[in-house]
Amino acid sequence: MADLICGIDEAGRGPLAGPVTAAAVILPPDFPREILADSKAISAGRREAAAVVIRERAVAWAVGWATSEEIDAINIHRATLLAMRRAVEALAVRPSMLLVDGLFVPEADVPGRAVVRGDATVPEIMAASIIAKTTRDAWMDEYAKREPGYGFEKHKGYPTREHRAAIARLGPCAIHRRSFRLLG
Repeated sequence: MADLICGIDEAGRGPLAGPVTAAAVILPPDFPREILADSKAISAGRREAAAVVIRERAVAWAVGWATSEEIDAINIHRATLLAMRRAVEALAVRPSMLLVDGLFVPEADVPGRAVVRGDATVPEIMAASIIAKTTRDAWMDEYAKREPGYGFEKHKGYPTREHRAAIARLGPCAIHRRSFRLLG
């Protein structure tokens, strides 16, 4: 049987609000890799279109989360690794190797290797980057309906001037990361 390489990446390390989201993706050999790129380097429309194809054609894919409360309790680094581990554990197919964007590999019962800038060079990590970003963005869009004053549907919780002004005006809400500097 061919090696089942699982790419892993996260979205949401830098925001002031919301979860950190990780995705784990195993691609088939015949996947149309030309649709892939670093999720930060392509338009939202192209990301969404690629996410549909990834979800339909991947051998397996899964998402893991760490909440803002978990981020505050254990720090963003550990929370990111926790979300990654949860994504791997949620896969319906066991991979033979993990390739993780960045410098660190989550604890898992599968061997893994960190790949700096893997989200720009490794197709499986690019796919995971796209799934993590589109999934987290959709979550923030939904949450924006519960807390409409913060503009989460626009900035996705990142530390924009608009977001910090909303925090100053309204105070933090339930998904704000209290361990982050919310007001600049």
